[in-house]
Amino acid sequence: MDASRFDKSKLPSRHVTEGPERAPHRSYYYAMGLSEHEIHQPFVGVATCWNEAAPCNISLNRQAQAVKLGVKAANGTPREFTTITVTDGIAMGHEGMRSSLVSREAIADTVELTMRGHCYDAIVGLAGCDKSLPGMMMAMVRLNVPSVFIYGGSILPGRLDGKDVTVQDVFEAVGQHQAGNMTTCELEKLEAVACPSAGACGGQFTANTMACVSEAIGLALPNSSGAPAPYESRDQYSEASGQAVMHLLEKNIRARDIVTRKSLENAARVVACTGGSTNAGLHLPAIAHEAGIDFFLDDVCDIFRDTPYFVDLKPGGAYVAKDLYEAGGVPVVMKELRKAGLVHEDCMTATGRTIGEEIDMVEREADGRVIYPVETPITKTGGVVGLKGNLAPEGAIVKVAGIAPENQVFTGPARVFENEEEAFAAVQARTYKEGEVLVIRNEGPSGGPGMREMLATTAALSGQGMGKKVALITDGRFSGATRGFCVGHVGPEAAHGGPIALVRDGDMITIDAIKGNLSVDLSDEELEARKADWKGPRDTIYASGALWKYAQLVGKTYKGAVTHPGGGAELHVYADL
Repeated sequence: MDASRFDKSKLPSRHVTEGPERAPHRSYYYAMGLSEHEIHQPFVGVATCWNEAAPCNISLNRQAQAVKLGVKAANGTPREFTTITVTDGIAMGHEGMRSSLVSREAIADTVELTMRGHCYDAIVGLAGCDKSLPGMMMAMVRLNVPSVFIYGGSILPGRLDGKDVTVQDVFEAVGQHQAGNMTTCELEKLEAVACPSAGACGGQFTANTMACVSEAIGLALPNSSGAPAPYESRDQYSEASGQAVMHLLEKNIRARDIVTRKSLENAARVVACTGGSTNAGLHLPAIAHEAGIDFFLDDVCDIFRDTPYFVDLKPGGAYVAKDLYEAGGVPVVMKELRKAGLVHEDCMTATGRTIGEEIDMVEREADGRVIYPVETPITKTGGVVGLKGNLAPEGAIVKVAGIAPENQVFTGPARVFENEEEAFAAVQARTYKEGEVLVIRNEGPSGGPGMREMLATTAALSGQGMGKKVALITDGRFSGATRGFCVGHVGPEAAHGGPIALVRDGDMITIDAIKGNLSVDLSDEELEARKADWKGPRDTIYASGALWKYAQLVGKTYKGAVTHPGGGAELHVYADL
């Protein structure tokens, strides 16, 4: 690809490289070793979430170097930069988890600011952890430049006693240890082998769910999300991504040409059929928001409701991301969805071809082990279900993958906890009772603040063998690794005076994932009377700083918990300035 095919007079980087008045700017580029030729080529931001916080990020720096080779080979000038990550596995179960969802906004904001400040023309974004994937994709859509996303890859499964193990097993082992069913020595043996390499958590938890989304939505090259982080083939995908973004730049194919209402629906299909994380119900609306598209939790759940579940992945199933990759990955999954007429085939992708054209090139078929044929799915409806009712007028979400239909309806008395710590202490002490619905409130985006995940609590319940004997609802979130009957994203949240704020111990709650209902056995009059007596949102200790700022700005959960007006309100497009 010849650099002369790019008209710099129409690209953002002209503001820092072209004309006599930009001589001071060019002097900085010479200081960094760029040649005159490189200065006058298109500038491509290579954004990574590399850090030493966790294994999901540790290989991103290596992969970024391969991206830069691809950009250079296609006559572009790569400019690498980094942003933050908050890694859920380490933030989980303590106050640090309040930073997790907030980091999604910080990633999108800092990538936007870097791109704007330095006038880059296109972006390849590399991310490896739960919130960094949607945060990077949000930035791409917000900027609306030619964009290619690449996932850092999953971790390899650990092996213990002849079986694959993941960090989910370690979280659940904590509950087994507390219940006296596992010795300290056995727990230490498991923790030492569960995470044997770089990469994100291996099940169909949030990171791998959003990695599948990146392919299905069209921002990532086909099959690029599948190879585990240590595989050298990841570097080949990275180099190809660098070349691909230059092709998009030449053709002026931008992020919003790829991310459309139809492509969002394709992405939701893949979440549903793989039994993906409920967090997709938060992140897909947030990505849509950046493009000015109304695609809310209800819309996501409508897709989930009529999508068969046919990919057998943890936590509800048996296999991990590496197994999905070896079975053919997302391309084979989408080929099966197409057989059922569930793919919008005319959506553009990062290759410059449509998703239908990409599926035409897929030769492999479902293996019947990891990927079932769509005609004979594991269940006929998706692995994630939306709920509504007088306890959640704005909706809620529950993962039912791996839960038998007879266990998808639960009625029991409420046991109310004002935060996650209270609930976890009760689980540790086993002071809850079989048949109860544990209600954890004041953990929403604003009221938490930060909408924490509850994996420590849900994993402890599973480890105690109580995953099917109690239910749990919260205005916070659940980890993609959560299993059991656990309802999250209940809206309006308690801090906004939602019905979850009014529930009292002993109130009878019904969760019906078959009919899509979440209700409390109280009349409208009783709820109104309790609302009149409500004392207002609980005070938090976050009276300043980033979490305070987030609590002031964050919007409703069903709209994606976003913090700015989005594409619908913008008065300019960055790439056209």
